[in-house]
Amino acid sequence: MLFYTILLPLGFLLLFFTFFIVKQQSAAVVERFGKFVSVRQSGLQLKIPIIDNVAGRLSLRIQQLDVVVETKTKDDVFVKLKVSVQFKVIKDKVYDAFYKLDNPADQITSFIFDVVRAEVPKLILDDVFIKKDDIAIAVKGEIQEAMTEYGFQIIKTLVTDIDPDAQVKESMNRINASEREKVAAQFEGDAQRILIVERAKAEAESKRLQGQGIADQRREIARGLEDSVKVLNGVDINSQEASALIVVTQHYDTLQSVGSASNSNLILMPNSPQAGSEMLNNMVASFTASNQIGEEMKKAKKAKDTLGVGMKPKKPEVKQDEPPMDSSTAE
Repeated sequence: MLFYTILLPLGFLLLFFTFFIVKQQSAAVVERFGKFVSVRQSGLQLKIPIIDNVAGRLSLRIQQLDVVVETKTKDDVFVKLKVSVQFKVIKDKVYDAFYKLDNPADQITSFIFDVVRAEVPKLILDDVFIKKDDIAIAVKGEIQEAMTEYGFQIIKTLVTDIDPDAQVKESMNRINASEREKVAAQFEGDAQRILIVERAKAEAESKRLQGQGIADQRREIARGLEDSVKVLNGVDINSQEASALIVVTQHYDTLQSVGSASNSNLILMPNSPQAGSEMLNNMVASFTASNQIGEEMKKAKKAKDTLGVGMKPKKPEVKQDEPPMDSSTAE
């Protein structure tokens, strides 16, 4: 009975140490007395209790390592590059990944520093931004060649950030702002130029249509006058009398339209050249007479002012009272 009491717990303990579980996308390295025996994949696995030991486990999933490298460009600008490397353990090379390399992150970081500090000094700052993919490819090629030997596969390498010195960034921002203002001014100038051209075209078209309208109006007036002359000729009125009658009719029509307007400053000229000349002569004579009257009025005013100045009023003399005469003096 005592035997079974000791044997059963011991059996359960041995059974417990016999089985072990390896998680999905993982690998376990089994050693026997400190020596490598096998690599176990995911699932329920067996080992000899006490004799075999799980030395370690490796993840087969993709891992990412971010490294910030500070270096100097060809044009002497200090810049920080953030390089992201995605890598994983090759399933068939778990032994190499576990035994050949103690810390893969440090090894990858060293390769990244070496490649970036070799490639970036060949480029000026602007080219670093343009050729960041080329830098990433160069980093991946260098790391892939070295890490494959250790059982690691480089999936992807990216330059995720380029951070120049603060003073350089400020200068770049000013340059970019100036370029944007220049482009905006250019577009604004183009828009103004297009607006001026279109406005000139519209004005030219308006004047063309206005001239065409005036020409059509005069053409219709001429046709109307021609028809009026034909009608008057039909009632035995010759062309000269018809023209005079039409002019008189237009004259009275104009007087009627002027009379109907409340604020009109229209001056009607006579309809004969002789009357116009007489009116002009009368206006000139009126202006001349007005000037002469003005000159006479100025002379009269000047003479009046001169006369007033010459005849100043005299001050009245004040007589002092004579002293009274003494009686002795009088005698």
